[in-house]
Amino acid sequence: MQHLVFHPIYSQLELPVRHRFPIEKYQGIHDALCAGGVSESAFTTPTPVGRDTLTNWYDASYVDALIGGTLDTKAMRRIGFPWSEQLIKRSLTAVGGTLKTAELALAHGLALNLTGGYHHAGADWGSGFCLFNDLYLAARQMLTNPGIDSVLIIDLDVHQGDGTALLAQDDTAVITLSLHGEKNFPHRKQQSDMDFPLPKGMTDEPYLATLDEALSVAERLYAPDAIIYDAGVDVHENDDLGLLNITTAGVYQRDCMVFDWCRRHNLPVACVIGGGYQRDINALVDVHLQMYRAAGVIPQR
Repeated sequence: MQHLVFHPIYSQLELPVRHRFPIEKYQGIHDALCAGGVSESAFTTPTPVGRDTLTNWYDASYVDALIGGTLDTKAMRRIGFPWSEQLIKRSLTAVGGTLKTAELALAHGLALNLTGGYHHAGADWGSGFCLFNDLYLAARQMLTNPGIDSVLIIDLDVHQGDGTALLAQDDTAVITLSLHGEKNFPHRKQQSDMDFPLPKGMTDEPYLATLDEALSVAERLYAPDAIIYDAGVDVHENDDLGLLNITTAGVYQRDCMVFDWCRRHNLPVACVIGGGYQRDINALVDVHLQMYRAAGVIPQR
């Protein structure tokens, strides 16, 4: 049985005309999966994450100011969204979706959210369209389960997950691995447990070789009990913000490599879709679908 997590609110946010964030893609992924034969019964509807869960790990004054609409203008500008009640409802539900995905992954071995990957948010700040860091929160939730003593976050979004790296910097139970564009956002990188900076214009073959090396390093140095996978597709050759030249076939091979590695090591994996910024939503959705094809949710064409 497939275990997918989705809420229509993922795509329900009114943004200024020509805003850079492709909010429509989440509903587009859902609709494409259904058109590909996925039953609505495969989807679990998440509930919003609660304030207390957030403040267990994140600064209460930041959480309250953001939820209450009193965060200062400069801090909201860094996030990149205008504040609205709908933004908060959507963000809390999206984070709740990643937490539900982590729960389902531990129960069934594999689960996939139709959003997630808000890796630029730290304990007391948001950045780069990220309000609350769902990856670190999901890792900490996984660690409350018997037999889960360490969680590896594999972040293959083209932008380094600086917020996740900083949150996990002194947390030996949460291991961070990042392949990211060396000259891309954020300008100031943080130190992950394993960082693999990539040059502009990198193509499929060297990218996949680097990923193979990264997974080998993770296998050699760490023994994780569970995986959170951020399958950002802004590595794609047509992405407006990516600066790499990875083809759609390369994205599929990448996702297959991660899933195969997890299967070989019998590791449960919770997946989020991460970034992707083509303005052509249909084309963007198709690249995001590679993760679901690699996971066997829908057949590869």
